[in-house]
Amino acid sequence: MLKLLKENPWLILALWLAAISVCAFFVTVYDKWAAKHNPRHRTPEATLLLISALGGSVVMLATMQLIRHKTKHLKFMLGIPLIILLQAAAVLVYFFVL
Repeated sequence: MLKLLKENPWLILALWLAAISVCAFFVTVYDKWAAKHNPRHRTPEATLLLISALGGSVVMLATMQLIRHKTKHLKFMLGIPLIILLQAAAVLVYFFVL
């Protein structure tokens, strides 16, 4: 397995994005649940934005829209799409500039 990872660094990125996307989904759903049932156990907004910045932005935005969570918060409705744009720009720079 380690040899496969060393030979294919894109596999590491794909595994990371898969893991952080699953995390983004469950943390967003949990925060929605906690908002209704247990407000003392909410996920901090900074944590949600950090998970988004670490690669879970697309799944987090889709999950937020699907379950209607934080859709009235400007910080999230502008911030997460901005994170997605910055991540897409970084990919374009990597492929076309570097």
